[in-house]
Amino acid sequence: MPNRLAHETSPYLLQHADNPVDWWPWSAEAFDEARRRDVPVLLSVGYSSCHWCHVMAHESFEDPATAALLNEHFVAVKVDREERPDVDAVYMEAVQAAIGQGGWPMTVFLTPDAEPFYFGTYFPPAPRHGMPSFGQVLEGVRSAWTDRRDEVGEVAGRIVADLAGRSLTGALESAEQRPPRPEDLHVALMGLTREFDAVHGGFAGAPKFPPPMVLEFLLRHHARTGSQGALEMVQATCEAMARGGIYDQLGGGFARYSVDASWTVPHFEKMLYDNALLCRTYAHLWRTTGSESARRIALGTADFMVRELRTEQGGFASALDADSDDGTGRHVEGAYYAWTPGQLRDALGEEDAEFAAVHFGVTDEGTFEEGASVLQLPGTGGPVDAERVRSVTERLLAARAERPRPGRDDKIVASWNGLAIAALAETGAYFDRPDLVQAATDAADLLVRVHMDWQARLHRTSKDGVPGNNSGVLEDYANVAEGFLTLASVTGEGVWVEFAGFFLDTVLVQFSADDGTLYDTASDAEALIRRPQDPTDNATPSGWTAAAGALLSYGALTGSALHRDAAERALAIVTALGGRAPRFIGWGLAVAEAALDGPREVAVVGPQGDPATAALHRAALLGTAPGAVVALGAPGSDDAGEVPLLQDRPLVDGEPAAYVCRHFTCERPTTDPEELADRLRS
Repeated sequence: MPNRLAHETSPYLLQHADNPVDWWPWSAEAFDEARRRDVPVLLSVGYSSCHWCHVMAHESFEDPATAALLNEHFVAVKVDREERPDVDAVYMEAVQAAIGQGGWPMTVFLTPDAEPFYFGTYFPPAPRHGMPSFGQVLEGVRSAWTDRRDEVGEVAGRIVADLAGRSLTGALESAEQRPPRPEDLHVALMGLTREFDAVHGGFAGAPKFPPPMVLEFLLRHHARTGSQGALEMVQATCEAMARGGIYDQLGGGFARYSVDASWTVPHFEKMLYDNALLCRTYAHLWRTTGSESARRIALGTADFMVRELRTEQGGFASALDADSDDGTGRHVEGAYYAWTPGQLRDALGEEDAEFAAVHFGVTDEGTFEEGASVLQLPGTGGPVDAERVRSVTERLLAARAERPRPGRDDKIVASWNGLAIAALAETGAYFDRPDLVQAATDAADLLVRVHMDWQARLHRTSKDGVPGNNSGVLEDYANVAEGFLTLASVTGEGVWVEFAGFFLDTVLVQFSADDGTLYDTASDAEALIRRPQDPTDNATPSGWTAAAGALLSYGALTGSALHRDAAERALAIVTALGGRAPRFIGWGLAVAEAALDGPREVAVVGPQGDPATAALHRAALLGTAPGAVVALGAPGSDDAGEVPLLQDRPLVDGEPAAYVCRHFTCERPTTDPEELADRLRS
């Protein structure tokens, strides 16, 4: 019999609907049941494309004996971290504080009052590598709950008190309450330089994660200051990732991270947020340098998102699994992507297989598991036969298409779709791909139709066109606003600015504290044991700094001092943390670069469809001034009401014109795209 998860919409929860475990979704009723039965709660948190979540599910949650033990002595609660990032954040903080590290699956035992008292991540079915088995953990927790209840309560109370005492007050009090100054950003740059991997690119060692937020800061810092070192770190990292196994050399798109320091062997899950952020990074690198490699990767990643992640409703699915059937019935990580020399010969024949093995770095020993290799572009130093590479790639793609495909998590996450909208809109505009701009517009339309209610409040997720039950968190409002503002700059449709304003007003009312700090959940959201508040980046920009960026851009487009002031107050945390932990507040540093530069405000005015208007608009979009905002409209159009930056901007001698303003001062308008481009270079 399916358990309660059969009624959920989350693909991850539905994967567990047929477990013999009597799962509950996160709900007040689950904790009421634990209270009624006087048993602890097992909280298991994961997500659909998580490899070790699948492993633990198969080993333990599908095992009848383990399920019987769980059902008799616990109330088991399953949470999709992508649907409930607030629940995940609160208990992950407790896990990290207790055992020094965290990850997924996350396994936490709670009292019926939701207070944590025992923590872990993955537990094996039998003792292994110094880890107890999951069964031993269950027996130990059951025994402690039955025989040492006072001790359990004391531990839970101490943990909750410790979490409640963790705040950002100390960090903010130790720094001036102001946005970063140029010297602060220079200190952050020096910190990144010390941590930079000069051999392989990126920062720190293995496992190595793509750092798109940091790369955006470095690009903007280069644009503002001319720092060649900042640009070189971006170029080296982007080139290494583009040539490595972390990038799918056949189908485009990036995997979650590399298990080694050289970007060779990835953890194969492909997440929407990684690809949206990296697509934009490579597009911005092309905008700065004209790099053909950056152009190839930006377009390849955009095409991957549209081809592999776009849903029937026009939004973008969350992820592709790392695992798939290897053709023998085994579910194996990387089976869809890795190749042996024999598989190359089967697909290409002897001669082309030998060529492909050299080109893609496939060896007899293999770079991955069981003699298989992850495709890379190691480079041989000689000329590349582009037509032969194209032919080989197409045939390998066709052969790969015959393999069992990885599963797809079809839920739409508002925040990540906001990131995708921004990336696809800009990439489409830069490379004359209106189909990509249309894909961004379709996704934005879905968010308005399905995710936004009549009060302009956001649902975090939807599936099959039906909104989920979970409220949007700060990152949803911030990243959707960012996506809509970017879409408005590309399309000239001011309605997207208006929608962004609705969401940012909600940020000011529901997520802001009196001291200018920002919470991750709304003031009227479900109360947890702690209201999460984290300004540091993880796999995506923190909601805090993403909101600062969107508030800054909106203030520049509309002239709203309220939104500008809120952005500057939010940036005080970057002053406090930027010098100490620049890798973990990269988006905040990027926003600070925009604030220092203005950001510059560009109004392009001219008839729609006029080539001269289009040339000015393109020059504005390709400007590298950090965080510059662009408004496009016809003189006297309705867009001027939605985008105040367009107000009182006439044509010049009957010709389309561009107006550039900065720090409350406007330059004379220009009708020359080249002159405009010069003005938008720092």
